[in-house]
Amino acid sequence: MSEKSVESKDERTLNNKTISLPVSRVKLIMKSSPDVSCINQDALFLTTKATELFVQHLALCSFNNGSGKETNTLSYTDLANTAEETETFQFLTDILPKKILAGDYLKSLEQMEEDDEN
Repeated sequence: MSEKSVESKDERTLNNKTISLPVSRVKLIMKSSPDVSCINQDALFLTTKATELFVQHLALCSFNNGSGKETNTLSYTDLANTAEETETFQFLTDILPKKILAGDYLKSLEQMEEDDEN
């Protein structure tokens, strides 16, 4: 075996132990940007690790502030509330909107139309 293939194998083993997100998916997302032509392995690893840490932080904040502590669960509502109430995560409010019932939404649309007419 060449020195390079042994080094690559060791790097893959190390990377697989320190991250749990699939690197191939992160690479696919990164390549979907028209501005990206090639991706350095170090940049791929760091982006994957940063994404994983961000998701862990979001989940932990949502769990600590959420309603599922008694049942040891994390719900979509907990995530949406954290996105709306925590300044750090407010950029996620479009991705994690609070759930609204269809009837409530239709009522708010009617009210908005009435306001616009007046």
